Amino acid sequence: MSRSQQAYIHMLASSLGEIAACVIRVPTEVVKQRAQAGLFGGSTLLALRDITGLRRTHGVVAMMKELYRGGGITIIREIPFTIVQFSLWEYFKTAYSARQNRLHGRESGVSTTLESAAFGSLAGAVAAGLTTPLDVLKTRIMIARRATEENAADRKGVVAIARQIWAQDGARGFFRGFIPRVGWISTGGAVFLGSYQWAILKLESHSVNEATLATEI
Repeated sequence: MSRSQQAYIHMLASSLGEIAACVIRVPTEVVKQRAQAGLFGGSTLLALRDITGLRRTHGVVAMMKELYRGGGITIIREIPFTIVQFSLWEYFKTAYSARQNRLHGRESGVSTTLESAAFGSLAGAVAAGLTTPLDVLKTRIMIARRATEENAADRKGVVAIARQIWAQDGARGFFRGFIPRVGWISTGGAVFLGSYQWAILKLESHSVNEATLATEI
């Protein structure tokens, strides 16, 4: 399998994984964002009760729509984020491994846990920075609470909110929270992808040891 085919497979797999994860992530984000925005006194429980209360007043369908408000823009954010992060991570590892092989004769295709963590941090930072505008849109959509049918009808969609941000703050408005987002995601990328590489190395080492033992027997 060629490197380009492997890259496409990584992109597809990561995208499908993110879409599946959004089934749980979106309702959690909706509740969290409203609490963080100061609604309901910052109480996560009250924010959740406000949404689940729609089941009695507006029906189950309205409640589910509120729980998954911003789901579309979340998926639109997560897919490019994941593609950029994992593609860059794999590229950085491959390029650095080839350089180490060329300069020091190290086995090709090998990356240490520390290297993987560093490249994961860098890849996460780039992906987070590029998708910050989508994150801003997602947040603005999620914190728009539905109280009545009239309120639901008045709430703006993605395009209208994007125009509002541009009118109020220009391009700068789409990058609010840029530094905190890049900071925590780059840290998370280092921990997550570094741990992932560590697990891979441990499993590979275990497999080699078992194969060696079987051969000796």
